[in-house]
Amino acid sequence: MQHIQSTGYNIYFNDDCYTYLQQLLQPGAYSTIFILSDENTSQHCLPTFLSMVATEIPMEIIEFDAGEVNKTIETCVQVWHALTDLGADRKSLVINVGGGVVTDLGGFAASTFKRGMDFINVPTSLLAMVDASVGGKTGVDLGALKNQVGVINNPIAVLVDSQFLETLPAEEMRSGLAEMLKHGLIADAGYWNSFLDLNDLSTTDLDALIHRSVQLKNEVVMQDPTEKNLRKILNFGHTIGHAVESYFLENPNKTTLLHGEAIAVGMILEAYFSAAYKLLTEGEYIEIKEVVLSIFPKVEFTADDITAIIELLIHDKKNESGKVQFVLLETIGSAVIDKLVENSLIIKAFEDYQN
Repeated sequence: MQHIQSTGYNIYFNDDCYTYLQQLLQPGAYSTIFILSDENTSQHCLPTFLSMVATEIPMEIIEFDAGEVNKTIETCVQVWHALTDLGADRKSLVINVGGGVVTDLGGFAASTFKRGMDFINVPTSLLAMVDASVGGKTGVDLGALKNQVGVINNPIAVLVDSQFLETLPAEEMRSGLAEMLKHGLIADAGYWNSFLDLNDLSTTDLDALIHRSVQLKNEVVMQDPTEKNLRKILNFGHTIGHAVESYFLENPNKTTLLHGEAIAVGMILEAYFSAAYKLLTEGEYIEIKEVVLSIFPKVEFTADDITAIIELLIHDKKNESGKVQFVLLETIGSAVIDKLVENSLIIKAFEDYQN
């Protein structure tokens, strides 16, 4: 499968990942290799990955607890201490093997330790393959607020090996589909149509869909690496979705949602806004709602939940001058940025979602 060229690095797929690594990890290329993973990927993915990597460079493994709740500056401090204790220097290489929490946090730790070390992302979840590992966004959460602290800094490569998906539970696979659906909605109607019937999806089909999803994101990022304009369209579904995810993460009476589950809610609501403003047709909105709900179970919200979620919107990173900025769809396959939405319409969208 053809590699994808990004700004200053390449994204490799399947067998080409290990060909690249063998060429890179020659004696003397790096002083030490540090592999960062969480407890899940250490158990399910790391043995396979290590079996494919042969190098004389000394290698150390740093592991932290799994889950979004551990995507914090405190975990990052633990990683920095581990790097220090194990003798990391600026000629060391960090390889992040895991889902989006690992690639986000690991990229941030590597980007800031000794003012920057090379790092490679090896995403092992569908979500990380098509979204988190690509584009250079690194960082940690601040309390329940998503990705509030971080930097944009590219890896030297991203290695996407779809065999790791065999280790994922069904709900994690489904979570990754949310970002793939988003890429079709904002940039490629034909790609969106690929998801209208998932019943006969083969492994080959999935590889091709992953490749196209990465390609779509990369095309946007290359035009606007630091998210001044066009790259904002990648946040479709995320303004509401991140607030929903944060609220369910911090509320002890709620079951924590996976990222894709929260983004699925956000995409339906933000599609509703788009239809309300006469950008999307009613038929397009209904199609989006039906397709997303055919994949993701509906989430229940009380009136108090909705009020609290709206209050969280003020912390969204796209906001300017205290105003919440949304990405809306002008049709399936095309998006517009920096749109304001009244709270009354947000409440109506939640009501429509529940019906």
